[in-house]
Amino acid sequence: MAGKFEVYTDKAGKYRFRRKAGNGEVIAVGEAYESKAACLNGIESIRKNAPEAKIVEL
Repeated sequence: MAGKFEVYTDKAGKYRFRRKAGNGEVIAVGEAYESKAACLNGIESIRKNAPEAKIVEL
């Protein structure tokens, strides 16, 4: 089963998203956004740019 993005509002009324793996485990959490549209834009940015992201060990 493919993973999914979940959009929700936090206690402060800000929009956030979390990325869940196919098994339901949360694997990423987004920052707080003022609007739902901005939150959805954040998701789209990840969907477009994540395949090219590098892994950096600190």
